[in-house]
Amino acid sequence: MTELWRLGASEIATRVANRDISATEVAEQSLQRLQDVNPKINAVVQQMPEQALAAAAAVDQQIAAGEDPGILAGVPVTIKVNIDQQGFANTNGIRIQQDLVAQQDSPVVANLRNAGAIIVGRTNTPAFSMRWFTRNSLHGHTLNPRNAGLTPGGSSGGGAASVAAGICAIGHGTDIAGSIRYPAYACGLHGIRPSFGRVPAVNRSLPDRHIGAQLTAVSGPIARSIDDLRLGLEAMSAASTLDPWWVPAPLQQPLPPKRVALCVSPDGLAVTQPVEAALHTAAEQLAEAGWEVTEVESPTMREAMRLQLLLWMSEYAYNGGEAVEREDDPDANFVYAQLRENCPTPTMESLMQALQRRVTLAREWKLFLSDHPLLLCPVSAEPPFPDLLDVESAASFKRVVEAQMTQIALPLIGMPALSVATSGDSANPMGVQLVAARFREDVLFAAASDIEARNPAPGVANPD
Repeated sequence: MTELWRLGASEIATRVANRDISATEVAEQSLQRLQDVNPKINAVVQQMPEQALAAAAAVDQQIAAGEDPGILAGVPVTIKVNIDQQGFANTNGIRIQQDLVAQQDSPVVANLRNAGAIIVGRTNTPAFSMRWFTRNSLHGHTLNPRNAGLTPGGSSGGGAASVAAGICAIGHGTDIAGSIRYPAYACGLHGIRPSFGRVPAVNRSLPDRHIGAQLTAVSGPIARSIDDLRLGLEAMSAASTLDPWWVPAPLQQPLPPKRVALCVSPDGLAVTQPVEAALHTAAEQLAEAGWEVTEVESPTMREAMRLQLLLWMSEYAYNGGEAVEREDDPDANFVYAQLRENCPTPTMESLMQALQRRVTLAREWKLFLSDHPLLLCPVSAEPPFPDLLDVESAASFKRVVEAQMTQIALPLIGMPALSVATSGDSANPMGVQLVAARFREDVLFAAASDIEARNPAPGVANPD
Protein backbone atom coordinates (compact mmCIF):
# COMPACT_ATOMS: atom_id res chain seq x y z
CA MET A 1 0.00 0.00 0.00
CA THR A 2 1.26 3.48 -0.88
CA GLU A 3 2.28 5.41 2.21
CA LEU A 4 0.30 8.55 1.43
CA TRP A 5 1.65 10.34 4.51
CA ARG A 6 5.05 10.47 2.81
CA LEU A 7 3.70 12.56 -0.07
CA GLY A 8 4.02 16.32 -0.28
CA ALA A 9 1.12 18.73 -0.35
CA SER A 10 1.39 19.48 -4.07
CA GLU A 11 1.28 15.81 -5.04
CA ILE A 12 -1.58 15.02 -2.65
CA ALA A 13 -3.71 17.92 -3.90
CA THR A 14 -3.13 16.97 -7.55
CA ARG A 15 -3.88 13.29 -7.03
CA VAL A 16 -6.98 13.99 -4.94
CA ALA A 17 -8.32 16.48 -7.50
CA ASN A 18 -7.69 13.94 -10.29
CA ARG A 19 -9.45 11.19 -8.26
CA ASP A 20 -6.33 9.02 -8.22
CA ILE A 21 -6.75 8.87 -4.45
CA SER A 22 -9.47 10.15 -2.15
CA ALA A 23 -9.14 12.80 0.53
CA THR A 24 -10.59 10.25 2.94
CA GLU A 25 -7.78 7.78 2.21
CA VAL A 26 -5.21 10.49 2.83
CA ALA A 27 -6.87 11.57 6.08
CA GLU A 28 -7.11 8.01 7.36
CA GLN A 29 -3.41 7.40 6.75
CA SER A 30 -2.44 10.75 8.26
CA LEU A 31 -4.47 10.01 11.38
CA GLN A 32 -2.90 6.57 11.63
CA ARG A 33 0.58 8.08 11.27
CA LEU A 34 -0.33 10.49 14.05
CA GLN A 35 -1.29 7.58 16.30
CA ASP A 36 1.90 5.71 15.43
CA VAL A 37 4.49 8.46 15.98
CA ASN A 38 2.98 11.23 18.05
CA PRO A 39 3.38 9.39 21.39
CA LYS A 40 7.14 9.46 20.75
CA ILE A 41 7.43 13.20 20.03
CA ASN A 42 4.32 14.91 21.47
CA ALA A 43 3.95 17.28 18.52
CA VAL A 44 0.13 17.23 18.26
CA VAL A 45 -1.54 18.03 21.58
CA GLN A 46 -5.16 18.41 20.46
CA GLN A 47 -6.41 15.72 18.06
CA MET A 48 -9.57 15.81 15.95
CA PRO A 49 -10.06 12.57 14.01
CA GLU A 50 -13.84 12.91 13.59
CA GLN A 51 -13.59 16.46 12.26
CA ALA A 52 -10.73 15.52 9.94
CA LEU A 53 -12.62 12.60 8.41
CA ALA A 54 -15.75 14.73 8.01
CA ALA A 55 -13.75 17.44 6.23
CA ALA A 56 -12.11 14.85 3.97
CA ALA A 57 -15.50 13.37 3.07
CA ALA A 58 -16.72 16.86 2.19
CA VAL A 59 -13.77 17.34 -0.18
CA ASP A 60 -14.52 14.00 -1.86
CA GLN A 61 -18.15 15.03 -2.25
CA GLN A 62 -17.14 18.33 -3.86
CA ILE A 63 -14.96 16.53 -6.38
CA ALA A 64 -17.69 13.99 -7.15
CA ALA A 65 -20.07 16.90 -7.83
CA GLY A 66 -17.60 18.51 -10.23
CA GLU A 67 -16.82 21.40 -7.88
CA ASP A 68 -13.40 22.93 -7.25
CA PRO A 69 -12.18 21.59 -3.89
CA GLY A 70 -9.40 24.19 -3.54
CA ILE A 71 -5.64 24.26 -4.03
CA LEU A 72 -4.98 22.14 -0.93
CA ALA A 73 -7.60 19.50 -1.67
CA GLY A 74 -7.18 16.69 0.86
CA VAL A 75 -3.84 17.94 2.21
CA PRO A 76 -3.33 17.15 5.92
CA VAL A 77 -2.29 20.21 7.91
CA THR A 78 -1.79 21.09 11.57
CA ILE A 79 -2.60 24.32 13.41
CA LYS A 80 -0.54 25.81 16.24
CA VAL A 81 -2.37 26.07 19.58
CA ASN A 82 -1.96 29.85 19.77
CA ILE A 83 -4.41 30.47 16.90
CA ASP A 84 -8.21 30.41 17.13
CA GLN A 85 -9.89 27.32 15.71
CA GLN A 86 -13.60 27.05 16.29
CA GLY A 87 -14.48 24.62 19.07
CA PHE A 88 -10.91 24.24 20.39
CA ALA A 89 -9.00 25.98 23.14
CA ASN A 90 -6.49 28.63 22.15
CA THR A 91 -4.11 27.62 24.94
CA ASN A 92 -0.87 29.26 23.77
CA GLY A 93 0.75 26.54 25.86
CA ILE A 94 -0.54 27.89 29.18
CA ARG A 95 -2.96 26.49 31.76
CA ILE A 96 -4.67 29.84 32.33
CA GLN A 97 -6.05 29.62 28.76
CA GLN A 98 -6.96 25.93 28.64
CA ASP A 99 -10.68 26.80 28.73
CA LEU A 100 -10.41 29.62 26.18
CA VAL A 101 -12.48 27.90 23.47
CA ALA A 102 -12.64 29.82 20.18
CA GLN A 103 -16.09 30.62 18.82
CA GLN A 104 -14.83 31.16 15.26
CA ASP A 105 -11.79 30.43 13.14
CA SER A 106 -8.92 32.84 12.79
CA PRO A 107 -8.68 33.99 9.14
CA VAL A 108 -5.61 31.81 8.53
CA VAL A 109 -7.52 28.71 9.70
CA ALA A 110 -10.55 29.64 7.61
CA ASN A 111 -8.31 30.16 4.58
CA LEU A 112 -6.78 26.70 4.95
CA ARG A 113 -10.23 25.13 5.26
CA ASN A 114 -11.48 27.04 2.20
CA ALA A 115 -8.49 25.76 0.23
CA GLY A 116 -9.56 22.16 0.93
CA ALA A 117 -6.95 21.37 3.62
CA ILE A 118 -7.76 18.76 6.27
CA ILE A 119 -6.85 19.83 9.80
CA VAL A 120 -5.71 16.71 11.68
CA GLY A 121 -4.58 18.33 14.94
CA ARG A 122 -3.26 21.27 16.89
CA THR A 123 0.43 21.50 17.70
CA ASN A 124 2.48 22.34 20.74
CA THR A 125 4.24 25.58 21.62
CA PRO A 126 6.22 26.69 24.69
CA ALA A 127 4.34 28.60 27.38
CA PHE A 128 3.37 32.01 25.94
CA SER A 129 5.12 30.97 22.67
CA MET A 130 8.18 32.62 24.22
CA ARG A 131 11.15 30.35 23.39
CA TRP A 132 13.06 28.52 20.64
CA PHE A 133 12.37 25.27 22.52
CA THR A 134 9.01 23.56 23.08
CA ARG A 135 7.96 22.52 26.57
CA ASN A 136 5.20 23.73 28.88
CA SER A 137 3.32 22.65 32.01
CA LEU A 138 0.03 22.13 30.17
CA HIS A 139 0.89 20.05 27.10
CA GLY A 140 4.35 18.74 27.96
CA HIS A 141 7.58 18.44 26.02
CA THR A 142 7.90 18.14 22.22
CA LEU A 143 10.91 16.26 20.83
CA ASN A 144 12.71 16.63 17.51
CA PRO A 145 11.81 13.57 15.37
CA ARG A 146 15.17 13.69 13.57
CA ASN A 147 17.24 13.84 16.75
CA ALA A 148 15.70 13.81 20.22
CA GLY A 149 18.82 15.40 21.65
CA LEU A 150 18.21 18.61 19.68
CA THR A 151 15.49 21.17 20.14
CA PRO A 152 12.59 20.88 17.65
CA GLY A 153 12.71 24.66 17.71
CA GLY A 154 10.13 27.04 19.01
CA SER A 155 7.77 28.44 19.30
CA SER A 156 6.25 26.45 16.40
CA GLY A 157 8.15 23.34 17.48
CA GLY A 158 5.09 21.12 17.41
CA GLY A 159 4.20 22.20 13.88
CA ALA A 160 7.70 21.54 12.55
CA ALA A 161 7.94 18.19 14.35
CA SER A 162 4.59 17.09 12.91
CA VAL A 163 5.74 17.90 9.35
CA ALA A 164 9.10 16.20 9.82
CA ALA A 165 7.43 13.07 11.22
CA GLY A 166 4.91 12.79 8.37
CA ILE A 167 1.82 13.57 10.44
CA CYS A 168 0.97 16.37 8.01
CA ALA A 169 2.30 17.86 4.79
CA ILE A 170 2.09 21.51 5.91
CA GLY A 171 2.37 22.85 9.43
CA HIS A 172 1.00 26.22 10.45
CA GLY A 173 3.34 28.37 12.49
CA THR A 174 3.64 31.91 13.83
CA ASP A 175 6.79 34.04 13.89
CA ILE A 176 7.56 37.08 16.05
CA ALA A 177 11.24 36.31 16.66
CA GLY A 178 12.00 33.26 14.53
CA SER A 179 9.17 30.93 15.55
CA ILE A 180 8.65 29.60 12.00
CA ARG A 181 12.16 29.87 10.60
CA TYR A 182 13.95 28.33 13.56
CA PRO A 183 11.76 25.21 14.03
CA ALA A 184 12.08 24.58 10.28
CA TYR A 185 15.87 24.85 10.64
CA ALA A 186 15.98 22.60 13.70
CA CYS A 187 13.81 19.89 12.11
CA GLY A 188 15.50 19.93 8.69
CA LEU A 189 12.59 21.60 6.86
CA HIS A 190 11.72 24.76 4.96
CA GLY A 191 9.78 27.57 6.62
CA ILE A 192 8.79 31.06 5.57
CA ARG A 193 8.01 34.09 7.66
CA PRO A 194 5.83 36.15 5.27
CA SER A 195 5.81 39.93 5.02
CA PHE A 196 3.78 41.77 7.61
CA GLY A 197 0.34 42.19 6.01
CA ARG A 198 0.58 39.14 3.74
CA VAL A 199 -1.39 36.57 5.80
CA PRO A 200 -4.52 37.80 7.62
CA ALA A 201 -4.69 36.82 11.26
CA VAL A 202 -6.63 37.73 14.39
CA ASN A 203 -7.65 35.85 17.50
CA ARG A 204 -11.09 37.12 18.52
CA SER A 205 -11.07 34.91 21.62
CA LEU A 206 -8.61 37.43 23.10
CA PRO A 207 -8.19 41.22 23.17
CA ASP A 208 -6.13 42.62 20.30
CA ARG A 209 -2.41 42.59 21.01
CA HIS A 210 -0.27 45.60 21.83
CA ILE A 211 1.78 47.52 19.29
CA GLY A 212 4.92 45.36 19.24
CA ALA A 213 3.11 42.13 18.42
CA GLN A 214 0.73 43.93 16.04
CA LEU A 215 3.71 45.04 13.95
CA THR A 216 5.85 41.91 14.07
CA ALA A 217 3.81 38.71 14.59
CA VAL A 218 2.81 36.79 11.44
CA SER A 219 1.51 33.35 10.45
CA GLY A 220 3.12 31.16 7.80
CA PRO A 221 3.78 27.58 6.62
CA ILE A 222 6.43 24.94 7.31
CA ALA A 223 6.90 22.13 4.76
CA ARG A 224 9.25 19.53 3.30
CA SER A 225 9.50 21.15 -0.14
CA ILE A 226 9.62 24.69 -1.50
CA ASP A 227 6.67 23.98 -3.82
CA ASP A 228 4.61 22.96 -0.78
CA LEU A 229 5.74 26.05 1.08
CA ARG A 230 4.62 28.24 -1.83
CA LEU A 231 1.28 26.44 -2.01
CA GLY A 232 0.75 26.78 1.73
CA LEU A 233 1.45 30.51 1.63
CA GLU A 234 -0.93 30.98 -1.29
CA ALA A 235 -3.72 29.30 0.65
CA MET A 236 -3.01 31.13 3.92
CA SER A 237 -2.82 34.58 2.35
CA ALA A 238 -6.37 34.82 0.96
CA ALA A 239 -8.20 38.02 1.87
CA SER A 240 -10.10 38.56 5.11
CA THR A 241 -12.04 41.60 6.30
CA LEU A 242 -11.15 40.69 9.91
CA ASP A 243 -7.54 41.86 9.54
CA PRO A 244 -7.32 45.61 8.83
CA TRP A 245 -3.60 45.34 8.01
CA TRP A 246 -3.96 42.67 5.31
CA VAL A 247 -2.56 43.86 1.96
CA PRO A 248 -3.74 42.54 -1.46
CA ALA A 249 -0.18 42.26 -2.76
CA PRO A 250 0.39 39.85 -5.68
CA LEU A 251 2.25 36.66 -4.84
CA GLN A 252 4.13 36.74 -8.14
CA GLN A 253 5.72 39.81 -9.72
CA PRO A 254 8.37 40.32 -12.41
CA LEU A 255 11.58 39.07 -10.83
CA PRO A 256 14.37 41.61 -10.23
CA PRO A 257 18.00 41.05 -11.32
CA LYS A 258 19.45 37.89 -9.76
CA ARG A 259 21.82 39.63 -7.35
CA VAL A 260 22.59 38.18 -3.92
CA ALA A 261 24.27 39.81 -0.95
CA LEU A 262 26.10 37.19 1.13
CA CYS A 263 26.53 38.24 4.76
CA VAL A 264 28.16 35.47 6.79
CA SER A 265 28.62 37.38 10.06
CA PRO A 266 26.12 40.25 10.25
CA ASP A 267 27.22 42.88 12.77
CA GLY A 268 30.14 40.65 13.77
CA LEU A 269 27.97 37.68 14.75
CA ALA A 270 30.34 34.84 15.66
CA VAL A 271 29.08 31.97 13.49
CA THR A 272 30.34 28.40 13.89
CA GLN A 273 32.21 26.59 11.13
CA PRO A 274 29.26 24.41 10.02
CA VAL A 275 27.06 27.49 9.64
CA GLU A 276 29.74 29.36 7.69
CA ALA A 277 30.34 26.34 5.43
CA ALA A 278 26.62 25.99 4.70
CA LEU A 279 26.41 29.66 3.69
CA HIS A 280 29.38 29.47 1.32
CA THR A 281 28.02 26.26 -0.23
CA ALA A 282 24.61 27.87 -0.74
CA ALA A 283 26.29 30.92 -2.30
CA GLU A 284 28.14 28.63 -4.75
CA GLN A 285 24.89 26.86 -5.59
CA LEU A 286 23.14 30.15 -6.28
CA ALA A 287 26.04 31.20 -8.50
CA GLU A 288 25.68 27.93 -10.43
CA ALA A 289 22.02 28.83 -10.96
CA GLY A 290 22.91 32.20 -12.45
CA TRP A 291 22.79 34.48 -9.42
CA GLU A 292 25.48 37.13 -9.02
CA VAL A 293 26.80 36.76 -5.45
CA THR A 294 28.67 39.52 -3.63
CA GLU A 295 29.89 39.27 -0.04
CA VAL A 296 28.90 42.51 1.72
CA GLU A 297 27.79 43.87 5.07
CA SER A 298 24.05 44.14 5.57
CA PRO A 299 22.35 47.02 7.39
CA THR A 300 22.44 46.67 11.14
CA MET A 301 20.72 43.69 12.69
CA ARG A 302 22.03 44.16 16.21
CA GLU A 303 20.14 47.40 16.75
CA ALA A 304 17.03 45.87 15.19
CA MET A 305 17.36 42.95 17.61
CA ARG A 306 17.61 45.30 20.58
CA LEU A 307 14.54 47.26 19.49
CA GLN A 308 12.56 44.10 18.75
CA LEU A 309 13.29 42.74 22.22
CA LEU A 310 12.15 46.05 23.70
CA LEU A 311 8.87 45.88 21.76
CA TRP A 312 8.44 42.24 22.74
CA MET A 313 9.06 42.97 26.40
CA SER A 314 6.75 46.00 26.38
CA GLU A 315 3.79 43.65 25.90
CA TYR A 316 4.70 41.76 29.07
CA ALA A 317 5.82 44.85 31.00
CA TYR A 318 2.46 46.50 30.35
CA ASN A 319 0.83 44.24 32.95
CA GLY A 320 3.97 43.74 35.01
CA GLY A 321 4.38 40.14 33.92
CA GLU A 322 1.16 39.29 35.76
CA ALA A 323 0.22 36.51 33.33
CA VAL A 324 3.66 34.89 33.63
CA GLU A 325 3.33 35.01 37.41
CA ARG A 326 -0.16 33.51 37.36
CA GLU A 327 0.84 30.70 35.01
CA ASP A 328 3.94 29.90 37.07
CA ASP A 329 5.50 27.70 34.40
CA PRO A 330 9.13 27.01 35.48
CA ASP A 331 10.60 27.50 32.01
CA ALA A 332 8.60 30.68 31.35
CA ASN A 333 9.55 32.05 34.76
CA PHE A 334 13.25 31.57 34.03
CA VAL A 335 13.07 32.93 30.46
CA TYR A 336 11.06 35.98 31.51
CA ALA A 337 13.47 36.70 34.37
CA GLN A 338 16.44 36.49 31.98
CA LEU A 339 14.74 38.76 29.45
CA ARG A 340 14.02 41.32 32.16
CA GLU A 341 17.63 41.19 33.33
CA ASN A 342 19.15 41.44 29.85
CA CYS A 343 16.71 43.88 28.22
CA PRO A 344 16.13 47.48 29.29
CA THR A 345 12.83 48.04 31.09
CA PRO A 346 10.52 49.61 28.50
CA THR A 347 9.40 53.17 29.14
CA MET A 348 7.14 55.47 27.17
CA GLU A 349 10.21 57.32 25.91
CA SER A 350 12.10 54.17 24.88
CA LEU A 351 9.02 52.75 23.16
CA MET A 352 8.49 55.95 21.16
CA GLN A 353 12.17 56.04 20.21
CA ALA A 354 12.07 52.39 19.14
CA LEU A 355 9.11 53.01 16.84
CA GLN A 356 10.86 56.05 15.39
CA ARG A 357 14.07 54.11 14.72
CA ARG A 358 12.07 51.27 13.16
CA VAL A 359 11.14 53.54 10.24
CA THR A 360 14.75 54.62 9.75
CA LEU A 361 15.99 51.03 9.75
CA ALA A 362 13.22 49.96 7.38
CA ARG A 363 14.32 52.67 4.96
CA GLU A 364 17.95 51.53 5.15
CA TRP A 365 16.92 47.94 4.46
CA LYS A 366 14.69 48.96 1.56
CA LEU A 367 17.57 50.84 -0.06
CA PHE A 368 19.92 47.91 0.51
CA LEU A 369 17.49 45.41 -1.02
CA SER A 370 16.92 47.64 -4.02
CA ASP A 371 20.60 47.06 -4.91
CA HIS A 372 20.72 43.44 -3.69
CA PRO A 373 17.22 41.93 -4.10
CA LEU A 374 18.24 38.89 -2.02
CA LEU A 375 20.22 38.53 1.20
CA LEU A 376 21.82 35.21 2.15
CA CYS A 377 22.62 35.04 5.87
CA PRO A 378 22.63 32.63 8.82
CA VAL A 379 19.44 31.24 10.30
CA SER A 380 21.36 31.05 13.59
CA ALA A 381 24.99 31.45 14.58
CA GLU A 382 25.00 27.79 15.64
CA PRO A 383 23.61 24.47 14.43
CA PRO A 384 20.34 23.52 16.18
CA PHE A 385 20.81 23.79 19.94
CA PRO A 386 20.88 20.89 22.40
CA ASP A 387 17.34 20.63 23.72
CA LEU A 388 16.42 22.97 26.59
CA LEU A 389 19.81 24.70 26.47
CA ASP A 390 18.26 28.09 27.24
CA VAL A 391 17.08 27.13 30.73
CA GLU A 392 20.33 25.44 31.84
CA SER A 393 21.87 28.66 33.13
CA ALA A 394 21.97 32.42 32.69
CA ALA A 395 25.09 32.01 30.53
CA SER A 396 23.35 29.46 28.29
CA PHE A 397 20.40 31.80 27.87
CA LYS A 398 22.69 34.63 26.76
CA ARG A 399 24.42 32.27 24.33
CA VAL A 400 21.09 31.32 22.77
CA VAL A 401 19.86 34.90 22.41
CA GLU A 402 23.11 36.05 20.81
CA ALA A 403 23.06 33.16 18.31
CA GLN A 404 19.48 34.08 17.35
CA MET A 405 20.21 37.66 16.33
CA THR A 406 18.88 37.29 12.78
CA GLN A 407 15.76 35.55 14.07
CA ILE A 408 14.94 38.41 16.42
CA ALA A 409 16.04 41.34 14.25
CA LEU A 410 14.29 40.80 10.93
CA PRO A 411 10.65 40.84 12.16
CA LEU A 412 11.10 44.44 13.33
CA ILE A 413 11.33 45.56 9.69
CA GLY A 414 8.42 43.46 8.38
CA MET A 415 10.39 41.78 5.60
CA PRO A 416 9.85 38.16 4.50
CA ALA A 417 12.52 35.60 5.34
CA LEU A 418 12.82 31.92 4.44
CA SER A 419 14.78 29.14 6.16
CA VAL A 420 15.99 26.61 3.56
CA ALA A 421 17.04 23.13 4.66
CA THR A 422 20.27 21.89 3.09
CA SER A 423 20.99 18.68 5.03
CA GLY A 424 18.38 16.23 3.74
CA ASP A 425 17.45 13.55 6.30
CA SER A 426 20.50 14.12 8.50
CA ALA A 427 20.15 13.78 12.26
CA ASN A 428 22.13 17.04 12.40
CA PRO A 429 19.98 19.49 10.42
CA MET A 430 21.48 22.52 8.72
CA GLY A 431 20.16 25.30 6.52
CA VAL A 432 20.51 28.93 5.45
CA GLN A 433 18.27 32.00 5.55
CA LEU A 434 17.10 34.12 2.63
CA VAL A 435 15.70 37.65 3.02
CA ALA A 436 13.96 39.87 0.45
CA ALA A 437 12.08 43.15 0.29
CA ARG A 438 8.56 43.39 1.66
CA PHE A 439 6.02 41.37 -0.37
CA ARG A 440 8.80 39.79 -2.46
CA GLU A 441 8.28 36.24 -1.25
CA ASP A 442 8.52 35.29 -4.94
CA VAL A 443 12.21 36.22 -4.90
CA LEU A 444 12.72 33.99 -1.86
CA PHE A 445 10.96 31.06 -3.52
CA ALA A 446 13.00 31.46 -6.73
CA ALA A 447 16.31 31.35 -4.87
CA ALA A 448 15.18 28.67 -2.42
CA SER A 449 14.17 26.43 -5.32
CA ASP A 450 17.65 26.78 -6.80
CA ILE A 451 19.24 25.80 -3.48
CA GLU A 452 16.74 22.98 -2.93
CA ALA A 453 17.53 21.48 -6.34
CA ARG A 454 21.20 21.15 -5.38
CA ASN A 455 20.75 19.50 -1.98
CA PRO A 456 19.24 16.26 -0.72
CA ALA A 457 15.50 16.58 -0.14
CA PRO A 458 14.14 16.54 3.41
CA GLY A 459 12.29 13.26 3.91
CA VAL A 460 10.00 11.97 6.62
CA ALA A 461 11.71 11.13 9.92
CA ASN A 462 10.97 7.98 11.91
CA PRO A 463 11.40 8.98 15.56
CA ASP A 464 12.88 6.40 17.93
